[in-house]
Amino acid sequence: MNTALMAQRKKRIQRNPAAEAVAKAIVENYQPETIEDMNMAIKDIFGPMFEAMLQGEMDGHLGYGSNDHETVKETDNRRNGYSSKTLKTSYGEVPISVPRDRDASFTPQIIPKRVRNVSGIEDKVLSMYAKGMSQRDIADTVSDIYGFELSAESISNITDRVMEQVNEWQTRPLKKFYTFLFVDCIYVNIRKDYATKNCAVYVILGYDVNGLKDILGLWIGDTEGKHGWMQIFDEIKARGVEDVLFISMDGVSGLEDGAKSIFPEVVVQRCIVHLIRNSIKYVPTKEYRRFTAHLKKVYGAVSLKAAEAEFERFKQAWAAYPGAVNVWERNWKHVVQLFNYGSAVRKVMYTTNAIESINASFRKVTKKGTFPNEDGVMKVLYLRITELYKKWTSRAVPNWAMVRNQLSMDDAMQKRIMKYENL
Repeated sequence: MNTALMAQRKKRIQRNPAAEAVAKAIVENYQPETIEDMNMAIKDIFGPMFEAMLQGEMDGHLGYGSNDHETVKETDNRRNGYSSKTLKTSYGEVPISVPRDRDASFTPQIIPKRVRNVSGIEDKVLSMYAKGMSQRDIADTVSDIYGFELSAESISNITDRVMEQVNEWQTRPLKKFYTFLFVDCIYVNIRKDYATKNCAVYVILGYDVNGLKDILGLWIGDTEGKHGWMQIFDEIKARGVEDVLFISMDGVSGLEDGAKSIFPEVVVQRCIVHLIRNSIKYVPTKEYRRFTAHLKKVYGAVSLKAAEAEFERFKQAWAAYPGAVNVWERNWKHVVQLFNYGSAVRKVMYTTNAIESINASFRKVTKKGTFPNEDGVMKVLYLRITELYKKWTSRAVPNWAMVRNQLSMDDAMQKRIMKYENL
């Protein structure tokens, strides 16, 4: 075994001595035997901890400590007993005694007046950040709901803690096999070298053998290009991806060759929706609806023979717009290969709508303005991804059983699938 690795494993994690002392005291006094026992012990010390902090605030408010008979009092205000309050914490309800003063001028900060829910404020801040709220909006919301101030610096510190999770997620091992990958880019403004640059964020959405969704990663570059995609495909291969059936993409030049250089057997499919967008540039606005309706008869035909016949009629009908027709002639092979598979498979592979929906979700949280650095982008997009994961849970994409059955009709693909299906 590598000597450095052995040394790393032998090295004990360095702990805060104060934290170790507290942990030792909890174990000695409560002697917990289960996780539940430990949680109850932690909950039990919350009350005294909050009360001690409140007493410290009262000392600062009055200018002298409890039972301090030597300090000259500069105020007539004095302690005036306690009021009871039950806090809701992440570990359950905790009763505490809140110190009072005679003239009722004491306004605690750690647990403000009328605030009873102190559970998981950091999780709530992260959730608001993931939904695209600015630091100012988050601070205002926390103030309105919980009754205390949270500075922009505090919010930044909370969200910065996510970066360790981001790095782990971005380098995690991936599955060996994906039936479909959808690739696309969005653009965000990032400050670089004292200037604002519009940078590309590469995104890959994958469907595994069971039709479960996953975002394989996020990568930031100056622009979108085939070399960037090749490096990314090379990276996901290094992270464990051995085989991919289909990659759906827009029209980045050279991307198809780049993908096949990493995954030789992959079928690269141009997005039909992107081809439609490219072709209607050459068609008058008033003709859009009729033009797209005719195109749907081509790529939505029941068979290749029917598609070819309809394409001939399409070329004749729209000969007045050669630019529009030429888009489809140059990309006809991407229409032809659709008919190698069943209709359920075609519906999945011929559009990148699945990833464009994700990118639309990303834009909701990136439209707030310019990011100070790449970490800021990764942080907010990762938090948004965690929200998407909650929605996806463990459900396969719709109609996956039919997709899987139609894929099995291709002997070569079925053989590739079976190699990984039980892993």
